[in-house]
Parts: sequence; C-alpha cells; structure tokens
Amino acid sequence: MSNHSIQKAESHSLMHDAKKRRILGDVLSHLFLAVMAVIWLVPIVWVFAESFNKNTAPYTKTFFPTEFSLDNYIALFTDRSVLNFPKMFMNTFIVAVFVCLISMFFVLSVAYCMSRLRFRTRRTFMNVVLILGMFPGIMAVSAIYFILKAVGLTGEGLTTIALILVYSAGSGAGFYVMKGYMDTIPTSLDEAAMLDGCTRLQVFYKIIIPICKPMIVYQAIIGFLTPWLDFVMAKVICRTQSNYTVALGLWLMLDKEYIQNWYARFAAAAVVISIPIAVLFIVMQRFYQESMSGSVKG
Repeated sequence: MSNHSIQKAESHSLMHDAKKRRILGDVLSHLFLAVMAVIWLVPIVWVFAESFNKNTAPYTKTFFPTEFSLDNYIALFTDRSVLNFPKMFMNTFIVAVFVCLISMFFVLSVAYCMSRLRFRTRRTFMNVVLILGMFPGIMAVSAIYFILKAVGLTGEGLTTIALILVYSAGSGAGFYVMKGYMDTIPTSLDEAAMLDGCTRLQVFYKIIIPICKPMIVYQAIIGFLTPWLDFVMAKVICRTQSNYTVALGLWLMLDKEYIQNWYARFAAAAVVISIPIAVLFIVMQRFYQESMSGSVKG
C-alpha cells in the first residue's frame, strides 16, 4: 500500500473519530440541558398545580394534587378576615409602578451626565459609587429605618411613600450599565444636533433616549421587579398588616398560625404575583424588538 493511501486512510479515520466525538458531545449537551430544564420546570409546574389543590393542608401523600378546585383563588380575593391579599397586592403594585418610573428618570439622567459631560469630580464620583455598590444593601437597613422614623415616615398611611422613597433614592447609583450603552453612541450625533441649534436637554430627549430604548426596557423591568420581589426592606418598614407588600403576605401565609388553611392559597398567590411580571416581560420584549429593528434599519 502506498504512502498516499495510508495517509488518506488515517485522515478518514481521524475525521470519523472527530465526527463521533462531536455527535457524542451534542448528545451529552442536549441530555444535560434536558435534565436542567426538568429541574427548572418541576417547581413551577408543582406550584401551579398546588394552587388548584382542594386540600389546603401542607402535608399530602402525593407530590401532585389529586383533587382540583378554584376555591384557593376565590378565597384569596374574597376572604379578607385573616389576610387582606388584594390590599397587599395593590400596595405593592403602586410602589412598583412609581419606583419603575422614578428609577428610569434617575438612571437616565445620571448616566447621561456621566457619559456626556466632563467635570472635575466626575471620575471620583464614579469610583465612590462603584465602591459603595460592592457593599450589600442590607447593611444600611437599620440606618434607613431610623432616618425614616426621624422624619415621621414610619407611621400608619405613610409606609407606601417611605417604600417609594427608599427604593427610588439609590436607583441612580445603578447607572453603570446605562452609561456603558450611552458610551457606544457617537458624540458626533450630539455635536451635529447642537450645531443645528439643539440644547443639551433637547439632545437628551430627542436623540439619546430614542437610541437607548433597549436599555430603557431593561431598566423598567429592573425598576419594577426590585420592589415587587423585595422582602427585607419591606419587612423593616411595614409594621402593620394593612401596609404589607405581597412578599410579606406570602411569608405570613406560611406562618404556623395560618399554614394549615393558607398553604394552597400561598401557591395561588405565587401564581397571581407572577402574572404582572409575565405581562411586563411580554410587553417590554415587544418594545425591545421594535427598538432593535429600528436601530438596525437606521
């Protein structure tokens, strides 16, 4: 057999082995992803199924319910003698909407200043914010509570305002992602607009904001989810059940005093709480796709 034939056979063998290894790698990757998908989906499916469980007790013989009913959802919104879930839901929704709008304004303003303006303390400010961001927010919980107490915002009826202020006040410090996106926008656009007679403010809302729509979508989602899912800060500020948020309501449902009758309702409340988040993601995804397609066309 000639050397050429031997080399050709070896090359064919190597290609065959590489193909088998590639197929094996693909199979293992898909198996791993399938297992991870099952692990991720099973708790969600269980919570959804448990929300329809006719048995409200926490301990059952089967993993999934055997009898289904809508009683948990009905009782969740009609039985207000023990836990007023509709009021908790509305409290959280009001806080989340206001925080979402205020945080978007703060983040856009700070990011624009850090990206486009040049002043003496700019780099120092950015470094200080970066260092402060390395510390967990829970370290400031006690100080925040005593500050709110000193200004009289921990009393009955003022908790909603206190939560909005707390969640919104530090939102401007999360400008780094937005600033990084603004840095990719050519400054020549600003200069051309200013030569045409635009002011800094007009450049901001006529040029920068339309281009930053994908990041505005991201910031809107983050701004809404932060108060919607937070537990620690709400637990410190909210002292009475009438001011509770949904996170505190879910926590209270699992208390030993209520768990026997509210365990299945806890699952129903978890499903209800996820609905605004799902709607927000669907709506914002549409705006994100439209803004991205517009930027590609431009």
